[in-house]
Amino acid sequence: MANPRKEDVVVTGLGAITPLGADVPALWDGMLAGRSGVRRIDDLVKDYEFHDDLPARIGAPMATPPDTLLPRVQARRMDRCQQAALVAAQQAWAQAGAPGVDPERLAVAVGTGIGGVSTLLAQDDVIERSGPGKVSPLTVPMLMPNGPAAWVSLEFGAKAGVYTPVSACASGAEALSLAVRLIRAGEADVVIAGGAEAAIAPLTLAGFAQARTLSKRNDDPERASRPFDADRDGFVLGEGAGIMVLERAGFAEERGARVLGRLAGVGVTADAHHITGPDPSGAGQIRAMLRAVADAGLSPADVTHVNCHATSTVVGDVGEAAAIRGALGGDVVLTAPKSALGHLVGAAGAVEGILTLLSVTEGVIPPTLNLERLAPEVDLDVVRGEPRRGPVPAALCNSFGFGGQNVSLLFTA
Repeated sequence: MANPRKEDVVVTGLGAITPLGADVPALWDGMLAGRSGVRRIDDLVKDYEFHDDLPARIGAPMATPPDTLLPRVQARRMDRCQQAALVAAQQAWAQAGAPGVDPERLAVAVGTGIGGVSTLLAQDDVIERSGPGKVSPLTVPMLMPNGPAAWVSLEFGAKAGVYTPVSACASGAEALSLAVRLIRAGEADVVIAGGAEAAIAPLTLAGFAQARTLSKRNDDPERASRPFDADRDGFVLGEGAGIMVLERAGFAEERGARVLGRLAGVGVTADAHHITGPDPSGAGQIRAMLRAVADAGLSPADVTHVNCHATSTVVGDVGEAAAIRGALGGDVVLTAPKSALGHLVGAAGAVEGILTLLSVTEGVIPPTLNLERLAPEVDLDVVRGEPRRGPVPAALCNSFGFGGQNVSLLFTA
């Protein structure tokens, strides 16, 4: 982007570890190739007494264990979601060129929906089996939701603030929106922002299954996540992390940074309707999209692509499609990454934000997997089969979470 305006917030670094690979190129290549990161996960739950009774036996774990990408001693002091956040942040920081920013002008905002649940469950097993004297002294720092953000702050010496949005499936996107606001408010020149989650465990699987939100296609893992398909039956739980380095455009320009794109607008709203169900009117989602568009100084007609939240639930996908039509009309092109990645919960918005930015800068929209029969209520153009190539001047990324959280991010080149 040539001659960015001083008030713009630009992206200079991207990092990710996902079910499709250990970095952003693997993520992007996998999405364009139509690969799925969903598989059977019997190995992840085999040590639990009641694992044979779990209704969900599939998931989308990280393709590369994050602890293998960090020093062994450091990794042992961190929960899996913290490891993922740090791995992704290291990648993003390196791509950004390790900005020489005053530590008091460097902030961190890394969201998570659940936090260190694996640590919590493992240490609960320890106290039940061996008593309180055997519980790890690192239990609390490993399970606390602000752990991923704290580790990133420690790694890069960020002293302008460490923030942890915890807003269910919108956490990663909300962290990115918070980063934009921090920079615009003059509180930071650079923010390392995104989301991380690693919550594939019997308790979370059972809880989501009891809420009737998980797919039951245990014998057909790669075809289980089917956003917008008439035969969708729920999401697949995934894990991973996505991180961006965001900068004040003037600061990036002064240091000669390579700008990857622009996070031009953010919209955050709440439904105030139900603890798990979205407002059926779609009003909150519509307001989030329109706020992001207006925040970028654009009109709805300028948006040609939406990277959808679309989890593959029966109600959610139809509601989002209706909200998109209500906010933007019927001429936008949609894609649904959770068909390949599963639902990364608190990391979803950050990873999908990376994909949205790449669609803008690369001029290509990845396909939605497993979309064999478009649900009749979804009267919109959803990419399937092959990637869709062509200019994408402005694109929205949607993230919606339990509690009525709605976040839309608008990216431009």
